[in-house]
Amino acid sequence: MMKNLIILGSTGSIGTQALDVVRTYREDLSVLGLAAGSNAVMLEEQIREFHPRMACLWDEAAARDLRIRVADLPVKVVCGMEGLLELAQMKAGEEQEEAGERTQGDVILLNAVVGMIGIRPTLAAIASGKTIALANKETLVTAGHLIMPAAAQKGVPILPVDSEHSAIFQCMNGEPQKRVSRILLTCSGGTFRGKKREQLVGMTARDALKNPNWDMGAKVTIDSASLVNKGLEVMEAKWLFGVDVSQIQVVVQPQSLVHSMVEYVDGSVMAHLAAPDMRLPIQYAFFYPDRRPLEIPKLDLFSIGQILFEKPDTETFRGLALAYRAAREGGSMPTVFNAANEEAVALFRKDQIHFLDIYDKIEGAMEAHRVIAEPTLEQILETEREAREAVRCGGQS
Repeated sequence: MMKNLIILGSTGSIGTQALDVVRTYREDLSVLGLAAGSNAVMLEEQIREFHPRMACLWDEAAARDLRIRVADLPVKVVCGMEGLLELAQMKAGEEQEEAGERTQGDVILLNAVVGMIGIRPTLAAIASGKTIALANKETLVTAGHLIMPAAAQKGVPILPVDSEHSAIFQCMNGEPQKRVSRILLTCSGGTFRGKKREQLVGMTARDALKNPNWDMGAKVTIDSASLVNKGLEVMEAKWLFGVDVSQIQVVVQPQSLVHSMVEYVDGSVMAHLAAPDMRLPIQYAFFYPDRRPLEIPKLDLFSIGQILFEKPDTETFRGLALAYRAAREGGSMPTVFNAANEEAVALFRKDQIHFLDIYDKIEGAMEAHRVIAEPTLEQILETEREAREAVRCGGQS
């Protein structure tokens, strides 16, 4: 049966790899819609190759440019949040529905945008009954208390696309959640693994972007170096798998071969091993519960020899410790953590602050915030605005 895809963030790292999967399985996967930020040139190329019925660019000027570029094609071009919401709610083609070739239940929305703009489209897609393939951490980090009940009410699956959460999902497949003792969430340790605080003084964004294992995009690579990314994944895992934060332990696995593990109440540990290739979790989400062949290197355990595990250094890489604090306080505090980090990383990428200043910016915003226990979407967005302003007003270091 044909699977119909709407890809938010199609020009980014996850989006382009998702389209690689589509190229492999064109007879089974159809692209209904694509969305990107401002890259009209690349989105035009994707439109001409995959023939979506709708395309969205966040930037209005870029959307006007795209309309001119694809004027010869039968594609509707929309823009901004209004466009994302229209895209998230679109149905499979009427002609195909009448022919019985597509149904609304076969539409999968892949949320691969970066930032909190992914929340409202995800809620809209859930309301319209779509399966969610989730690669946008902020959706659950800041609004998990809204997303998960909405998905449960509509009977909508939330399928994780992050490699670690996909690994956990696969290790838990068929096991009741009550049997889980701990989630062992692995990370590579990032670009600066093994360095101490004094060695990180003066490190630039160029230094942080040299991750040896994964192609994740600039922002996520920096978050990986600071361990903020792993902290966000801890919060995300809490919502995805219904566990307490105290049941989630981060383990450094520098080879990026063990993508995560689940320990059960009887002491058994299930681990997911594979080569570090994001097409694997993307493809698994698209075809779940089926598995399809994928041309990635197969593990040669004899040549690997040994698998390394290390304890994370949370004194040097304070992003993880701050994330656990935000998760324990809950409510609106994870939003503060996430928004302050995004703003700090933006300053870091412009060489306006140093690497270690990222932690100070996050902690300062958290200290200034009074937690809202059950924030509405409007309160989440206002909290985000306030946290960003707190970081910007902190000035340069």
